[in-house]
Amino acid sequence: MFPNALVVVFCITFALSAGQDTASQIQTEIQRLQQSLRDKPISDADFRGLNSMVEGGLKSAADALSAGWVYLSLERLNQAMDLLEGARLAEEKKASAVKGGLAAYESEWSAASLSLGAIHQETGKRNWNDAPAAIRALAETAEARTVPLLDGGRGFAMATGPKDGLFYLGEALGQAEFAKLCSAVSSPRNGSPALRRSLLRELQDLQAKTNAAFVPPRSIDLHPRFIALNSTINLARELDAARSYSGTLYQYLEAVRHYGMLDAPLVDAARQAVLKTSVDALLKKLSGSERDDSIARLFAERAASQVSPPGGSAPTADEWRSAQVIIDQVMPAYDAALRKTVPSIRLASKTVDLTLVRWPYT
Repeated sequence: MFPNALVVVFCITFALSAGQDTASQIQTEIQRLQQSLRDKPISDADFRGLNSMVEGGLKSAADALSAGWVYLSLERLNQAMDLLEGARLAEEKKASAVKGGLAAYESEWSAASLSLGAIHQETGKRNWNDAPAAIRALAETAEARTVPLLDGGRGFAMATGPKDGLFYLGEALGQAEFAKLCSAVSSPRNGSPALRRSLLRELQDLQAKTNAAFVPPRSIDLHPRFIALNSTINLARELDAARSYSGTLYQYLEAVRHYGMLDAPLVDAARQAVLKTSVDALLKKLSGSERDDSIARLFAERAASQVSPPGGSAPTADEWRSAQVIIDQVMPAYDAALRKTVPSIRLASKTVDLTLVRWPYT
C-alpha cells in the first residue's frame, strides 16, 4: 500500500526529529529529493518533461533558503514535491491500472485514501500555538488540497481512463507529506500571535470584483489568470469554512495578488530602483515586528526573489509587476485583514459545492 510514500513520511519524520534548526530541516528534505531524482529520474514518456521542472523547483527552493528566505523555500519545496510525487505514482502504477482497469484504480484510490487519513491524523496532533503563522498556513493549505485532488483523480479515471487519475493520487499524497513536513518543522514563532479570523466577507467582495472584471476582451486574453484567481478564491473559502484561518489569509492574499495582476502596468526602469528599495524596507520592517508577521514575510520574500533573483538573472516583466502588486495591494490587504473585525455573515440555506481539478501540465 504505497510503500514509497510511507518510506518518504518515515524519512521526513526521522530527519526532523534530530534537533536540526529550521533551515537545516528544510535543506535535508531538499537534498533528499534531489538525490531521489538523480537516482531515479522520471522515465515515463508522459511525464519525462517534469524532470527539469522538479529539478528547477528544488534548486529554486535551495536558492531561496541560501538567501535566508525560509518561508519562500518551503513554498517552492511544496511545488516540487507536488509534481514529483504525482509523476512517481503515475509511473509506478500505470501498468497495473491499464491492465486491471477501473477496479485496479479503485484499489489504488482506496489505499491512497487510507494513507491520507493516517497522515492527517498525525498532523492533527501538532499544537500550532507556538509555530509561525506562515508554516501553519502552508500546512493547512496543503491539507485542504488533498481531498479535491483525490476526488478529482477518481473523476478523471472514470471519464478518460484509470491511468489518467493516478497523477492526482500522487499529488494528493505529496500534499499530505508536505503538510506532515511542516508540522514537524521546529521553527518557533517570533512575536505575539497575529489575529486569526474569518475572511469570508473579504472573499465575497473579491469574488464580486472578479466576476465584474470577467468581461471580453480581458476574460479571453487573461483566461488562465482568471482561472488561477477563481481557484485561489475557492480554496480560500474552503479553508475559511474549515476555520483554517492561517491558510485562509495566505490564500486570500494570493488571490489579491492574482487580481492585482489583471491590471498591473509594466514597471519601467525608473520605478525599478524605487521598487527594490520598497521591498528591502518591507523586509526590514517585518524583521523588526513584535507581531508574528510571517505570512506577510512570505510574500515579501517572494517579492525580493522577483526583483533580485538568486543567480543574478534579470527579472522578467511579470516578476517586476508581481513585486509591485505585493507592495501596493497585498501588503495593505494584509494590514486590513489583521486590523478589521467584521460581523458574521449568514449564509444562504442552499449551497452548491464545486470541485476544481486541473490537468497535470496546467
